[in-house]
Amino acid sequence: MIILVTGGAGFVGSILVPVLLESGYEVTVLDSFMYRQTSLNHLCIDPNLTIIKGDCRDFSIVTPLFRKADIIIPLAALVGAPLCAANQEAALSTNYHAVKKMAAMASADQKFIIPISNSGYGIGEPGKECTEETPMRPISLYGRTKVDAEKACFDCHSDGVISLRLATVFGVSPRMRTDLLVNDFVLRAVTDRCVTLFEPHFKRNYIHVRDVAEAFIHAINRFEIMKGQAFNVGLSNANLSKKELCEVIRRHVSDFVFTEAPIGEDPDKRNYIVSNAKIEATGFHPAYDLDDGIVELKKCYTYLRNNVHGNF
Repeated sequence: MIILVTGGAGFVGSILVPVLLESGYEVTVLDSFMYRQTSLNHLCIDPNLTIIKGDCRDFSIVTPLFRKADIIIPLAALVGAPLCAANQEAALSTNYHAVKKMAAMASADQKFIIPISNSGYGIGEPGKECTEETPMRPISLYGRTKVDAEKACFDCHSDGVISLRLATVFGVSPRMRTDLLVNDFVLRAVTDRCVTLFEPHFKRNYIHVRDVAEAFIHAINRFEIMKGQAFNVGLSNANLSKKELCEVIRRHVSDFVFTEAPIGEDPDKRNYIVSNAKIEATGFHPAYDLDDGIVELKKCYTYLRNNVHGNF
């Protein structure tokens, strides 16, 4: 079975691809390597891995790879609200139009597992957990492109799609990102011992990058019972505000100080809590909690200091 992973050298992809290979799949990675990352170097020895350098919007490259694939995992995206706001045309063409075109090309027996962001819930519904039935009301271009891509896949390919609505991802990856919320706050705790919080009461949900990879494996193995549906993927014990997240970090960095900004506001207005009960009912349970990720990140930050490890 051949799996095509676009963006397979990215933060999630460089964790997912080795897991797919270890599971016995043939894997084709299409990636632009726009960050000049070397995150797949250690996998080049594997005869079941094919790596193509190219843009997921170039269908002269995509089409022959797509036609050979049994499963498509479209990870390629401009990820994050700041990056998408600064590159709006590229965000639309990569995150939405390329995915829609692939979904429209799919044959009846091809399977899509599409990751989107639960940032699509926007400001949620006060006092209620967002379930998969909660209306999606994204408040950033990034959120809109991912929500629109999910809809396009279901419209074009119907029962051949599973959507994984990922919580805010954290943890260490060969293609490291320090600009994700947990990763950023732990870096500030370790290096500066302090952080200033804007809208510290804003909540969101979290998930470790290794559990994201396992969620894809779970979806592949249970495709027939999960197909045609969306699933929130996060830690059910980690619907936390930014202040609460900092309190967890302080358990591991005792002299970490965090204060609320007296003026100003966070341009990221996401504020929601999420139910992950639906995917848990299929047998998926994350293996790593926030404490595991913070310990891992602290270890990584003993040597990782430069600021090239981010999307924006």
